[in-house]
Amino acid sequence: MNSLLKKIKACKICKAHLPYAPKPILNFNSNAKIMIVGQAPGTKAHESGLPWNDKSGDRLRDWLGVTNEEFYNPNFFAIVPMGFCYPGKGKTGDLPPRTECAEAWMQKILKELKNIEVIITIGIYSQKYFLDTQGSVTENVKQWKKFAPKFFPLPHPSPRNNIWLKKNMWFEKKILPELKKKINAIMT
Repeated sequence: MNSLLKKIKACKICKAHLPYAPKPILNFNSNAKIMIVGQAPGTKAHESGLPWNDKSGDRLRDWLGVTNEEFYNPNFFAIVPMGFCYPGKGKTGDLPPRTECAEAWMQKILKELKNIEVIITIGIYSQKYFLDTQGSVTENVKQWKKFAPKFFPLPHPSPRNNIWLKKNMWFEKKILPELKKKINAIMT
């Protein structure tokens, strides 16, 4: 496993398409029981080298009911985005994750993660890849039981999604308690 992570961290597949030098940001080991699959690192994660090192990460940890120490412990969490490097800025936010990462590495990573009990898919890119769905994020999150027990779809925890959260108050009232219960059961 360490050799796979080292190979990925040295990856330069999409070098020509990135605004900065490649810097794959992910973390996993074979003991992990929970896999978090988001989109791609943002600028703060790129600068620090730490995934989910921003307000989105703060909200995600709150949604999961875990501390920073628990979240960054690879014995609990495998943090593997769909795109491993910061993809650059678009008109309304960051660009979509580069597809080369998932094509080259995702199946190899999944073969190594034999202890995963739940995969949390954050946003449409991971949901399309893992859930074999054409539904929207809202539809996928509403139908989370359809994907359980192996998968748990979530919206992106970005502050940019505050409007979505206000329009979909059921998410925090009905879905988050179920998510926290599941994570707590796995970690204890």
